[in-house]
Amino acid sequence: MNVEKLTKMAGSVRTGGKGTMRRKKKSVHKTTATDEKRFQTTLKRIGVNAIPGIEEINIFKDYVVLQFVNPKVQASVAANTWVVSGTPQTKELHEVLPHMFDLLGPDNLQHFRNLTAEHFLAATAAEEGNGDVPELVAGETFEAAAEEGHTDTS
Repeated sequence: MNVEKLTKMAGSVRTGGKGTMRRKKKSVHKTTATDEKRFQTTLKRIGVNAIPGIEEINIFKDYVVLQFVNPKVQASVAANTWVVSGTPQTKELHEVLPHMFDLLGPDNLQHFRNLTAEHFLAATAAEEGNGDVPELVAGETFEAAAEEGHTDTS
């Protein structure tokens, strides 16, 4: 047999057993459009409404900031649901700090100060740590306790 003829035969795919028709081309299912429609249907069912006029959203998580610029925001207060759509940018907390003070109101400013203080205290503690193991009891070390067979079960 010819090699070209064999590759052509291998390229066509059977959908069933012997004697069934061969498929002419592979069908590719697009699920993203279906998922998006299903998602929008669910949002309509719970009654979300679009909130216009939001220019920026910042979500703080573990000293990393997810920043959405000009997002599409939808909310349903009754269902306690907020939907933020858009392309996020991931930034470090120290990159966003100078601009945050202008955006925060007086209510959130104290919470933000506490968050940044914790971040900088953790960063300085990590920089100052020299890797030494602290002593078990004043004047004793792990090696001395192991040599003496000292085990404290309290």
